[in-house]
Order: sequence, then structure tokens, then C-alpha cells
Amino acid sequence: MTPPLRVLIADDQTLIRAGLKMIIDVEPHIDVVGEAENGEQAVALAHELTPDVVLMDIRMPVMDGITATGRIQEEIPSVKVLILTTFQLDEYVFAAIRAGASGFLLKDTPPAELVSAISIVAEGEALLAPSVTRQLVEHFRNGPAPIDPENNVRLALLTDRERDVLVELAQGSSNAEIADALFVSETTVKTHVSHLLTKLELRDRVQAVVFAYETELVRPGR
Repeated sequence: MTPPLRVLIADDQTLIRAGLKMIIDVEPHIDVVGEAENGEQAVALAHELTPDVVLMDIRMPVMDGITATGRIQEEIPSVKVLILTTFQLDEYVFAAIRAGASGFLLKDTPPAELVSAISIVAEGEALLAPSVTRQLVEHFRNGPAPIDPENNVRLALLTDRERDVLVELAQGSSNAEIADALFVSETTVKTHVSHLLTKLELRDRVQAVVFAYETELVRPGR
């Protein structure tokens, strides 16, 4: 029997932590193993409890969620971080991606979607809420000119098919959708994703999306 997923909740609001715990506790395959009210506690408990996933708020006292995410990913890379954000906090999304977060959800996400997201992130996948994806695209639309993809050494390591998969990833396609678009099996897609992440030295699909926009392999509005 597969052991339940272990989740650590990090949020400075007691009611938010209690609400998240209530949602998760009814799921037999997920256990809340700890709660932190600031980023410093989140890092300490991540070391102590080694959860599968940390549900991380961004704005917290003592140490913010972005700094805590970076510390956790640097010190305990096996622990995945799922950021819970609000529209008002979207400006922090890019920094959180840089810190190593594997996913982003809004705090008003339906319970079923939250539970699904925990499982997805625990399995090594990554996800972005639609509004977060829009924020990410706007970052590159309004930001400085990115690197020319033809001059990017890491990008040149990819095969043509791996580039095709990366483009599909950057457009938000799932493995099944990529398989349909490229006329290959989902198993083949997973293999290509694994290879391109290794070649590009990226942690997960979220970082792959950022890389695709940074190198202009995909451009906002295309």
C-alpha cells in the first residue's frame, strides 16, 4: 500500500492554515504533518519532517515564502513547494519560480483542485494557475529583451523534437495534448521532457516554461 503524501502548510494566518488542513484531512492519501507560521519555521520543519510538498504562502513575517522556497530547494531539493498566491501577489510569481517553486495556485482554488495539485507536484510535475501563467507572459512581454535562442548554448543541445516538446510545454499543453499535437505516445513525451530538463539543467516544467520565454523560443502572443 502506498503511504500517504506528507504535506507541510506554511501560512501566517491561522484561519488559512486551519482551512487548508480541513480540506486535506478528509483525503485518505494525504496527511498534514506540520504547520509553520513564517518562512523560517517552514525551512526548519522541512528539515525535520521532510514532507513531500510544502504549501507556501508568499508574504509571511520573519522570512518570506520566496526566501524560504529558495532555502528549501537548495538544502532539501526532494521537497516540492506549491505556492498559494492571490491576484495582489502576482508580482512575486517570477521570483518564486526562480527560487524553485514547482507550482502556483490561487487561494480561492476549489478544494478538489488543491488536492489534485498536491498530488501532481508530489509526482515531480509542475503547474501554473491560468492567472499566474498570464502574469508570467506579461513579465516577458513588458520586460527586457531576452536572449537570442540561436546563441543560447544550452538550447542548442536539444534535438528538433525536444524543441517541439518545449514549445508545447511553454504554451501550457499537458503530456496528452503534446502527444496528440506531435503524433507520439505519452510515454515518448515523458521521455522527451525528462531529456530536455536534464540537458537544460532545469528542475521542472515551470522552469522550462520560463526558459522557453527567456530564449524567445516562444514569444508572448504567439
